[in-house]
Amino acid sequence: MFAGLPELGISNGEDLKETLTNCTEPLKAIDQFQMENGILLPTLQSALPFLDLHGTPRLEFHQSVFDELRDKLMERVATIAEGKEDDRYKKLEELLEKSFPLVKMPSIQPVVMRVLKHLPKVPEKKLKIVMADKDLYKVCSVEVKRQIWQDNQALFGDEVSPLLKQYIVEKEGALFSSDLSILHNFFSPSPKTRRQGEVVLKLTQMIGKNVKLYDMVLQFLRTLFLRTRNVHYCTLRAELLMSLHDLDISEICSVDPCHKFTWCLDACIREKFVDGKRARELQGFLDGVKKGQEQVLGDLSMILCDPFACNTLVLSLIRNLQELLSQDALPRESPDLMLLLRMLSLGQGAWDMIDSQVFKEPRLVRFDVNFLSRLLCIQDLEVVTRFLPAMMSVVVDDHIFTVEQKLPSEEKSSQSYPSALPAAFNRFLQENRVACEMGLYYVLHIAKLRNKNALQRLLPALVETYNDMAFGDIFLHLLTGHLTLLSDDFGSEEFCSVVFDGFLLTSFSSKENVHRHTLRMLLHLHHKVVPSYMETLIKTLEPPAQCSEPLKELHTQLTEKLEAQKKSPAPPEETPSLDLGLHPVTVPTTASTPTTPI
Repeated sequence: MFAGLPELGISNGEDLKETLTNCTEPLKAIDQFQMENGILLPTLQSALPFLDLHGTPRLEFHQSVFDELRDKLMERVATIAEGKEDDRYKKLEELLEKSFPLVKMPSIQPVVMRVLKHLPKVPEKKLKIVMADKDLYKVCSVEVKRQIWQDNQALFGDEVSPLLKQYIVEKEGALFSSDLSILHNFFSPSPKTRRQGEVVLKLTQMIGKNVKLYDMVLQFLRTLFLRTRNVHYCTLRAELLMSLHDLDISEICSVDPCHKFTWCLDACIREKFVDGKRARELQGFLDGVKKGQEQVLGDLSMILCDPFACNTLVLSLIRNLQELLSQDALPRESPDLMLLLRMLSLGQGAWDMIDSQVFKEPRLVRFDVNFLSRLLCIQDLEVVTRFLPAMMSVVVDDHIFTVEQKLPSEEKSSQSYPSALPAAFNRFLQENRVACEMGLYYVLHIAKLRNKNALQRLLPALVETYNDMAFGDIFLHLLTGHLTLLSDDFGSEEFCSVVFDGFLLTSFSSKENVHRHTLRMLLHLHHKVVPSYMETLIKTLEPPAQCSEPLKELHTQLTEKLEAQKKSPAPPEETPSLDLGLHPVTVPTTASTPTTPI
C-alpha cells in the first residue's frame, strides 16, 4: 500500500516497525516518528492537543488535510496544463518524476493519473509500466491510452472489437424490430441522431485527434467488411468521419480525402434526396480523384455502400424516373440519373474493389449520346439502354391502369392489367446487382402507393434475384413495413397467396431471416388475414427443432395472439350514433319541473 515512499525518502510502516523493534523507549520513539513525519508546520504543534481534547483522532485530521492538499494539487496540475507558459510541460514532467513512484498508492494515484493525462508525450518508460499493469491501465485516462494504443495495434484492436460487435448487433436488431411501420423504420433516424449512438461516441472519444488511431479503425472496418460482407461496417465508416466533423477535429478531417464527399452525401441522406446541385458537387469529387491516388476510390465506394447512402441514391433514381415519365424523356437523356447510377454502381462494387485492390472505376465507354460518355462500363450501359426502358414500360403500364380506373365506365377499355413482365426486366433482376437494387425499390414504391395489381405482378419476379438480394434483411424490413399499408388486402386469399406462397414461403425454410420477417409481419396483420389461410400459415411457419431463440419467441407470440383472438368475442357492429351534439342542461328545480337533465 505504501510502495514507493522509501524512493522519495519518506518513512513507511516498515521503518516504524524497525524503529520500535530496536528502541528502548517506545513512546518516545513514536513521538519522534510523528514529529519527523507529520505536517511540517511549527504553529500546528500547539493546536494538535485541542483536537485531542475534542476526541478527534490524529489520523482523521491528517487525512482531511491530505485530501484537501491533493485536490488543490490536482487543480494546480490542470491550471498549469491549460496555461500558456512555454515550460508548462516541463513542470508537469518534473512533478511526474517525483510522484510516479507512488502510482500504486490509492491516495496518490489520482494525482499521478492527472499529470499523465495532461502530458502530450508521456515518457516511454512510464507508458510501458502502465501498459504492463492491468490495474494501472484500467484507471488511466483515454488520453494516456491513446499514446499506448498508437504503438500497440493489437491492444487497440482488443479495445475496439467489442464496440464493433455491439454496433453490428444493434443495427441487425433494428432490422428485426417489433415496430412495423412505413413512417418509423430502419432509415428513419437522421444522420445526426445516428451519430449520437453509444458506439460512435465511444470510438470518437478513443480516437480523439490521433490520425494514427483513426487509420487503424478504418483498417479494422475494411478488414471486417471484407471478411463478413456486412454493409453496416460501411455505415460506421461514414458515421465515424462525420462524428469527428461535428466535433471540428480538423487534424483528421483535413487529411481524410473522403471528408468533403461524405459531408455532401450526408446532407443528401438527411434530405433523403440528391438534388441537382449536390449531384454536381459529388460528381466533382469523383472526377477529382487524381492519378496515383486511386486508392481513395476504395473508401469512397465503401461510403457509397452504406445502406443509408444506397437508400438515398435509389430513392432519388426512382423519383428521377417518375419525372422523366412526366416529361416524355428517356433515362439516357438525364445527366443526374447517369450520375446517380454511377454512384450506385460504385457503392455496389465496393467489396469487389477492396478485395481485388484494383482501385478504378469502369473504363469509359463511348455512346452516341453525350451524357453516356461518362464512366459507365458495358454492364452499366446495358442497365441504361435495356433495363431502364423495360422498367419504364412497367411504370407506364401502372400509370395507364391507374388513369383508366378514374375514367367513366363507358370509356374504359376491356384490356386487363398485364400479368407478365418484360423479359429484360426479369433477366436484369437476376444478373445485375444495380438493376436488382432499383427493381426492389420500385416494388417498395408501388407498395407505398397501395398499388395492389402492380405488387401482385412484381412479387413473384423477386423469387430469383441477384445474390438473393430480395431476401436480404434490409429489403424485407422495408417490404414488411410497406405491406402494412395494404393490410385490408390480406383479407383476399388471392393476395395472401401472392405474398406468402408466391414470395416469402419460397425460401423461409432455408433462410431463417425470411422466417423471422414473415412472423414479424403476421404479428401485426394476423387479424386481417383470411382465417382459414392463417391456420395453414401458422402450421407452415412452425419453427424447426434447430433454430434460434428469437424465431421460437416470435412464433410463440403469434400463437398466443391467435389463441387470444379466438377466445375474445367479436366486437359488435357499431350502430350509427344519434347524438346531435347537444349537451345536458340542468333546469332550475320548481314544483312543476323535473330535476333530470335534458
